[in-house]
Amino acid sequence: MHLSEGVLHTPVLLAGVALAVVGVAVGLHRLDNERLPLTALFAAAFFVAGTIHVPVGIGSVHLILNGIAGLFLGWAVFPAFLIALLLQVLFFSFGGFAVLGVNLCVMALPAMAAYYLLRGYLQPDMGSMAKLLTGVGVGVIGVGGAGALASFVLALDGGKHYQDLIALLLLSHLPVFVLDGIISYGVISLLGKMYPVALQPVAASQKTVGYSKR
Repeated sequence: MHLSEGVLHTPVLLAGVALAVVGVAVGLHRLDNERLPLTALFAAAFFVAGTIHVPVGIGSVHLILNGIAGLFLGWAVFPAFLIALLLQVLFFSFGGFAVLGVNLCVMALPAMAAYYLLRGYLQPDMGSMAKLLTGVGVGVIGVGGAGALASFVLALDGGKHYQDLIALLLLSHLPVFVLDGIISYGVISLLGKMYPVALQPVAASQKTVGYSKR
């Protein structure tokens, strides 16, 4: 769901940069060394998911996985996604430097919503149905939120001129809802077996891995 360079006007771009700077600063402040491996894992997954994409109008369709990343990383998604998006711009020219702040906010803010809405439901002993519902939930929040934010940014910047493109962008991401939900369910199930501490309630998991919220 990368927005292309040259589409948005300067005020919107500057607002995106300002929000992105705040998010990255908070994310770095709260990121503990013990959680760096998990953060790097999701940053790599986000990078790989975005490299396989189909251009659609002024955006692109690809797996996002922002919801599941936000579920486990919280505010750390901002620096994690920043690195991934920056590498995508450098290696594949996805999006662009000027729109990097907006694209980061489009991806990271729904991830934060998934964290605050669904993180409390994770438990090491949660059943398969609970894992499935949580996976579907983070997929819907992540993809749906990114689509809604991208549409809002386009509508705010271009008004009625982008109506058809907004509709195309949203419709083209319907299959991504399904894939994102399935993959998110698989990630939750896998981490439950290989790294169950990641599924503990926030306070307990932070204490276990030596993470202290500042």
